[in-house]
Amino acid sequence: MITNKEKNFISAVVYLRNNEGQIESFLRNINNILNENFEEYEIICVNDASTDNSVEKIKEISCNMPRATINIINMSYYQGRELSINAGIDLSIGDFVYEFDTAYIDYELNTVMQVYYEALKGYDIVSAKSNQKSNFTSKIFYDVFNRYSNSMYKIQAETFRILSRRAINRVKSMNVTIPYRKPIYANCGLQLNTVFYKSVKNIHTKMSKETNNTRKGLAVDSIVLFTDIAYKFSVSMAIMMMLALLITGIYAIYIFLCKQPVEGWTTIMLILSFAFLGIFGILTIIIKYLSILIDLIFKKQKYLIESIEKISK
Repeated sequence: MITNKEKNFISAVVYLRNNEGQIESFLRNINNILNENFEEYEIICVNDASTDNSVEKIKEISCNMPRATINIINMSYYQGRELSINAGIDLSIGDFVYEFDTAYIDYELNTVMQVYYEALKGYDIVSAKSNQKSNFTSKIFYDVFNRYSNSMYKIQAETFRILSRRAINRVKSMNVTIPYRKPIYANCGLQLNTVFYKSVKNIHTKMSKETNNTRKGLAVDSIVLFTDIAYKFSVSMAIMMMLALLITGIYAIYIFLCKQPVEGWTTIMLILSFAFLGIFGILTIIIKYLSILIDLIFKKQKYLIESIEKISK
């Protein structure tokens, strides 16, 4: 039994989307480790419009947690992990805040304290990452993102992380709306670190079609917004178009001087078609940029909350 508990107030934000089968084990384990090591803490469950009995499970479990302060944020409708976690962070009051992206636990509970102790060494953001390999699509995304981004730190698949209050304030001062947390954390200018752990069990979760589509959209938006791949593509297309137009001009002069003007018409049309194809490609990227910027700058609501329930003992 630990007698000298940590004085820092801790907030733990967990994202929930139809986790009826996992929430009891998660809450009991996280509450035990926080209760054992910290004098004051809170657990914030962000319910992203679950259609199962996740909320009822939380209320039932909380009756057996006398020291726990549990808040339930009920999102108005399904809004995805990023906005939901943002809602939890905004409600949190801790000196340090844990972000649990999932209620599945594949790590030893002491990993929770390991990331905290790393944060005490001066790291404002410390992530916990499994030593298991990421799936193929995730690996492709992170490889492309890290290759074309100018981030000081590389982003990677993570299970959970801890943020200092200074990191939270810094990130909020940088962005009013946070579409994807990892790149902003990597570019906030504060020190980051990663704690690697060995998975104690294999977890294979099947994503719903809704979640899968949300993640695909987030991946595309993030690559366009946080990397220069679109810029490089636009520059490359512009150079190729100029070369094509130059070749077209030289060929036109050649036809005018040496051949009948009718000849070469098909070739010129093909080159012009290629040039216009490049223009439309650039316009598509510009439109995508404008669409994202409009959402970020002029969006009236960052997220919509239906209700907040506070369960204290």
